Amino acid sequence: MADSTTKRVTSADVARLAGVSRATVSYVLNDTPRQTISPGTRDRVRDAAAQLGYSPSAAARTLRTGRSDVVLCLLPDWPIGPEVGSNLGHLSAALARHGLTLVVHPGNREDRPMSELWKAITPAAVIAYTGFSDAETAAMRSAGVALVVALSRRDRGRELAVPQELVGRRQAEHLARAGHTRLGYAYPDDPRVRFFAEPRLAGVRAACAALRLPTPVGLTVPLDPAAASEAVRRWQATGVTAVCAYNDEVALAVLAGARRAGRSVPGDLAVIGVDDIVPARLSDPPLTTVTTDQAVAGAHLAATVVAAMNGRAAPTLPAADIVRVVARESV
Repeated sequence: MADSTTKRVTSADVARLAGVSRATVSYVLNDTPRQTISPGTRDRVRDAAAQLGYSPSAAARTLRTGRSDVVLCLLPDWPIGPEVGSNLGHLSAALARHGLTLVVHPGNREDRPMSELWKAITPAAVIAYTGFSDAETAAMRSAGVALVVALSRRDRGRELAVPQELVGRRQAEHLARAGHTRLGYAYPDDPRVRFFAEPRLAGVRAACAALRLPTPVGLTVPLDPAAASEAVRRWQATGVTAVCAYNDEVALAVLAGARRAGRSVPGDLAVIGVDDIVPARLSDPPLTTVTTDQAVAGAHLAATVVAAMNGRAAPTLPAADIVRVVARESV
């Protein structure tokens, strides 16, 4: 009968199987520089580690190097849709190229105090989308934890260049180029996404002001055809001929509302979304949208984290180059 308890594999086990010292195992698996170890010995150690399922202890590596390889990303209580998921995937891959591991904690401060989270994990850096108190920021710095904060202010940590306002500008500018002068804005009914919705609306308003167009007519549009149909009627009653939607899902609701109200798109009402999700390409008509190159955005965020860890200035995100309109038949 097998023992129900499983002994944890150690570097001593790897050393015995490979026929080398524990020091050699440590040098090989941790890629310690300036060690003259033959390729054959390195292969033997790695093969033994793979056979036993051994990997170096993260805690031990932190003690040895004085730095964790974990980057803790503290997400607010956001719905994890395709765009956020894509961003996190590209961020994880980009951090891995720097030898860093991404750990994501979704939720909010009420779930668990942020100080408990970062102290429990002792990361190399924290990416946050909400502010920290001066005491919390000072505690992180004292612990050697780099802080990167996505805020509109620059006085706490390192600001992430999240180009949400530019997204709204691109929407409005595209509609204006198509000849529309009276725009509406379809605002989401989910309060969790205000972080994105408010700057996008601000971008639409700024573009209208710059183009000397009337202030856009903003209406909250639930993901419900009947409610969206009422919004379409209200927009058309005020002369709106084109709508910038918070994202593609809200834009698809506007399309459904237009059909229910007996209006044609783009003949009676043009619609533009954000994110370029797959259903946007399959809708009737296919949805014009604004997309952001998440691979570039993820690489930029990873480079910002690495710069913060090393006390260097953050790189500049080429936002104007990575935010673009995907033109389809809804405009």
